[in-house]
Amino acid sequence: MSLHYPVPVKALTNATLADGSRADLAIQGDKVAAVVPAGTPLPQELLAGQGEVLDLSGFLLVTAPAEPHGHLDKALSFDLIQPPLGDLDLAVESWMAYSATMSGEEIAQRARTAALRLLANGTTAVRTHVDLLHGGGDPLRGIEALVAVRESLHGLMDIQIVALGGWRSGDEVFEAALDLGADLVGGAPHMAPDPLGDLARLLRIAERRGVGVDLHTDESLSGALTLAEYAKAVRGWTVPLAAGHCVRLGTLEPLELEPVIAEVLASDIGIISLPITNLYLQGWQHEHSIPRGLTPVQRLLDAGVRVAGGADNIRDPFNPVGRCDALETASLLVSAGHLAPDDALRAVTLGARDVMSMPLAGPVEGARAELLAVRASNVGEAVAFAPGDRIVVHRGRLVSRSTHLVETALPGATPARPIRLSEPETDSLRKVTAP
Repeated sequence: MSLHYPVPVKALTNATLADGSRADLAIQGDKVAAVVPAGTPLPQELLAGQGEVLDLSGFLLVTAPAEPHGHLDKALSFDLIQPPLGDLDLAVESWMAYSATMSGEEIAQRARTAALRLLANGTTAVRTHVDLLHGGGDPLRGIEALVAVRESLHGLMDIQIVALGGWRSGDEVFEAALDLGADLVGGAPHMAPDPLGDLARLLRIAERRGVGVDLHTDESLSGALTLAEYAKAVRGWTVPLAAGHCVRLGTLEPLELEPVIAEVLASDIGIISLPITNLYLQGWQHEHSIPRGLTPVQRLLDAGVRVAGGADNIRDPFNPVGRCDALETASLLVSAGHLAPDDALRAVTLGARDVMSMPLAGPVEGARAELLAVRASNVGEAVAFAPGDRIVVHRGRLVSRSTHLVETALPGATPARPIRLSEPETDSLRKVTAP
């Protein structure tokens, strides 16, 4: 079946869930209507009408990932820029020089390509930071491009837009970005000449407009520490609040870290760890005993902080690699963040959606039908191998399906010829017509 448009799904059968149990699910509209042990009859009234039944034998079914901190406006620009490899300052310099030459059309094309790669790998929601450009041209062309991309992908994935402005971006530019359709206020106050002053300014804009805040926060191994002040300033706010990177927390001694975590908890700020970019950008100045550029995710989870994992940059000056795959982020949270595979997967699925203030989703009755089926027998296998066979459901509709085929020659065969050693089972999608 070709996916020329999102295909409604009314049931999933024989799925393996994260706890190892096998289940059948009924879907009505954009919600999971029922979850029963595999082989148990689903209520017939839930199966009435048109829709696909997907046989998920051999697949692990989990909540579809969400990307809580992306930069779609920068995505896939590495080959165009050919930046020097290096730390955050070099990346910023390379990006600023190139961004002055970009058109809105180019930004939109790269952003849409990256978004569709994310979708194919199972991500059905993205929060993207978008630069309020300065140094030449319309500072809002990035926002305009991402608003257009969001509209063009409506029905395939949800996109939230953060207006990302530096200390040089005037209040009026933020206001205009929000008027154009940006959802949240963002920035990187730790990089400003007056970090706390810029933090206060950004929060004033958000408070005036009644919108959420998602800040790049303390993205360095030394220097400014603004997270505690951010938390104190937003105490009692009811809008979405998030802080990305928070690398500086990973350098603090326990007695220094505990009061910061207490402030974060008191204001319920979600913390977003971004392992691939921070592992790449941090530590270049160290010749030995190179430190990890990560926030202390396990300490935050143990304290009860809402934690998400994200991919951040995708092949741009801030990160020359990246697969647009939440399972890559989860794997890095295991190897570099020392999380268990179940906790790492949760960070890129339920944790990410929580920090993004999105509705509960996943293979749970009453939850939104945002689902990823990946050919694996358990969570550890999925995180370790990131299998290519995937089925993606967004708001109860099939929006992407990937099939991975491996052909390996049989040793000693005569004549030598490719032998199908591993391949997907027969087509797992079968159409059930309405009675």
